[in-house]
Amino acid sequence: MERIGAPNIDGKDKFKIGGLRWLIIGLVFLATLINYIDRLTVSVLAPLITKDLNLTNTEFGGIATWFLFAYTISQSLSGRLYDRVGIKKGFSISIVVWSLAAMAHRFAVGLGSLSAFRFVLGLGEAGNWPGAAKTVAVWFPARQRALGMAIFNSGAAIGSIVAPPIIVALTAYFGHWQQTFVVTGLLGFVWLALWWTIYDAPEKHKWLTAKEYAVITENAPQDSESPNSERAPGWFELLGYRQTWAIVIARFLVDPIWWLYITWLPLYLSSVHGFDLKQIGLFAWVPYVAADAGSLFGGWFSGFLIGRGWSVDRARKAVVIFAAALMPAGILAAFTPDAMVCLGLIGVVLFGFQVWINNVQTLPSDFFPPGAVGSVAGLGGTGAGIGSMIFIFTTGWVVDHFSYTPILVTAGILAPVGTLVLCVLAGPIKKLSIPDLRETN
Repeated sequence: MERIGAPNIDGKDKFKIGGLRWLIIGLVFLATLINYIDRLTVSVLAPLITKDLNLTNTEFGGIATWFLFAYTISQSLSGRLYDRVGIKKGFSISIVVWSLAAMAHRFAVGLGSLSAFRFVLGLGEAGNWPGAAKTVAVWFPARQRALGMAIFNSGAAIGSIVAPPIIVALTAYFGHWQQTFVVTGLLGFVWLALWWTIYDAPEKHKWLTAKEYAVITENAPQDSESPNSERAPGWFELLGYRQTWAIVIARFLVDPIWWLYITWLPLYLSSVHGFDLKQIGLFAWVPYVAADAGSLFGGWFSGFLIGRGWSVDRARKAVVIFAAALMPAGILAAFTPDAMVCLGLIGVVLFGFQVWINNVQTLPSDFFPPGAVGSVAGLGGTGAGIGSMIFIFTTGWVVDHFSYTPILVTAGILAPVGTLVLCVLAGPIKKLSIPDLRETN
């Protein structure tokens, strides 16, 4: 039965597209890839920038912390923004802010200006994740949501793969690092033109077929992006649920692992293994191939298990526990003198992290109705940002005074601890009932 609010489909429109949800998530994947290229330009060029601007490791850690501070604030604010104004406008606001901020890095002349530009970049880039989580909740049935999350999240890994060679090549072409930021920042505006041409909510989309609409809404009659169909619960109300806290605390503990490597890997390879900028461009992307494989595998595997008759609770937990068992490989990386072995072990860590995060980022849509997904995802991102901010700034200080070894060992312990907290605190993974969520605003 076609529900109220479904698109008016007469079956005669030749311009309708089968599998439109895959095109939509493909756009979100592309936004995520651009997000990571813009984000990693500073990290890849860190050996040059720290030298030109005379920055210590602690000061570079502080720059990364300003980014994460803004990113943390914006996670929750962006989640509310997407729940209020919808996906199309929300993504547009996010990408305009971060693209302009990325281009502004061209004018950085010291610690203060670079920190300010990183702060604004963080405000914009944070919106990508609650926006993507809400897009998946609106456009995918429950059995395909982890795969949808995996596809968009693989943009982070592929962005990390393509960023080092692209950024190094652009810098070599221009002869200085400043102009590189202008080129990478412009990518967001190209994406924005595609977004406004293609995206609309399922209930309004003229290209959506009746068959696909039935797939999208199976077993989830409440899934709608109509702004007046649901009350958006407040943060304090959502924090009354232990499931929200499970997501927030788990991401507080585990997300710093990812941020450690995307922020510090080029400098680590330079200072510990003696890599120059060319070698960073040639090899720094290698662990992210494993990350991309983990992203796709993690999303596919939990969906495969659900398709084989496993409950969502059993499938999600089995996959996140498996992933958490891989991430202590970073401890071994701290003690190997061989750079290639080290990169391989870091690849194992990032494979495990992406398997883990793709399933944990699906939990807001597993637990909560669509009107709350953006906000819960944003709160989870806030927890991730706070934990990462503390860890990344601490890394700079520890490296200046000791070495990278204590940091890599600590990072190896965080995933099992965070996963234990998640499984115990969340309880069974099933849809919650939030009172009066269907009320009209």
